[in-house]
Amino acid sequence: MRLVDAITGYRYPPMAVVSILHRVSGVIMFLLLPFIIWMFDTSLSTEISYERFARVFNVGVGGVPGWFFKLVALVLIWSYLLHLIAGLRHLWMDATHAVGLKFGRQSANFTMAASVVLTVLLGVKLFFF
Repeated sequence: MRLVDAITGYRYPPMAVVSILHRVSGVIMFLLLPFIIWMFDTSLSTEISYERFARVFNVGVGGVPGWFFKLVALVLIWSYLLHLIAGLRHLWMDATHAVGLKFGRQSANFTMAASVVLTVLLGVKLFFF
């Protein structure tokens, strides 16, 4: 069996997927930290800077369309929600010693589903309202 077949043929359990996504979401939040700081600073400084901030998301800036900035914000929203829910999952498991296979699988599935559902709801708000 080739290595590629072994890698693509293996199906990760939900707990492993959440663990990997938890790390990925942390990296995304770290890499987007300048964007977060820019959004926070621009949206709160003055009324003029807030209008500039809103215009970036509606029209765009420098040839980059506004939907791209909304998409970046949506990725940031997803990463924050997944990281938060997965972190709360870990805290719950640490506090209650609920480390069984059944609970791990159920809580991992809940973590992924909740983060996707909340991201879709906030994405609808971000793109359409």
